[in-house]
Amino acid sequence: MKELEIGDIAEDFTLKNQYKSEIKLSSLKGKKVLLSFHPLAWTGVCEIQMRSLEQKYSELRELKVIPLGISVDSQPCKAEWSEYMDIENTDLLCDFWPHGEVARQYGLFIEKAGISMRANILLDEKRKVIFKRIYKIPEIPDIEEIIEFLKK
Repeated sequence: MKELEIGDIAEDFTLKNQYKSEIKLSSLKGKKVLLSFHPLAWTGVCEIQMRSLEQKYSELRELKVIPLGISVDSQPCKAEWSEYMDIENTDLLCDFWPHGEVARQYGLFIEKAGISMRANILLDEKRKVIFKRIYKIPEIPDIEEIIEFLKK
């Protein structure tokens, strides 16, 4: 699939979170959404990335942003992982089946590895991409980069 670029409208999706609730992107219309893609649960950099969403959850909500963590892991895996990390507010979405479908839609799926790239994509209230950054797999995304962008 074509990689999502600044100015593109993000395709709708519905994924389950760690609590088995379905999260539909189009139901969040009217709010900014941070899609924080990470390769796999239970890995060090991914843990830091998701913990940063939780630690900055209140600040992001004050900026009218809903943070969503997305990986190809299953719902039971995400449930255990979120409990381990004490994630209570941030939805961790399961792009498990069809495997990596949302990552594929957005041009972020690494076919050979069966995982998504590490990326932060910020959508405006109409699902238009206003910020996008792809990180190297071992790189820790800086949540402050998103917060600074939003405060401009």
